[in-house]
Amino acid sequence: MNESPLRRLRDRPSGPPTLINEGCKITGHLSGSGDFQIAGEVDGDCDITGTVTLAKSGFWSGTIKAGHIIVAGHVEGDIIAAGRVEIMSTAKVSGTVSGSAIAVAEGAIVEGIMKTTGRDYPTEFIEKRKPE
Repeated sequence: MNESPLRRLRDRPSGPPTLINEGCKITGHLSGSGDFQIAGEVDGDCDITGTVTLAKSGFWSGTIKAGHIIVAGHVEGDIIAAGRVEIMSTAKVSGTVSGSAIAVAEGAIVEGIMKTTGRDYPTEFIEKRKPE
């Protein structure tokens, strides 16, 4: 299997994620390892070593700190990734976004500052999938 550094995060194989489903609201601090998929609502901060995916229906109020972060929903707070950040076309982010590489799809709304901590030059990708 191709493990190219340009491979999209959602395309990589991994085990089943911890799921916070629609209709569920979590208040407080989340921590742990492994991948998390959020389709519900979180009011608080997190420190997760794996990948956090905020689904289109997901809402997060607070700081998301994780290894990698994928946002398709709404975030009111800062996003801090040790690795990559992918902001999908349905995303709305109000806050600072930082990561080693940041990809923003056409149509996404980002109100805040974006800071890359990795490369000195930009990397471009073109979305070839149909919207979810």
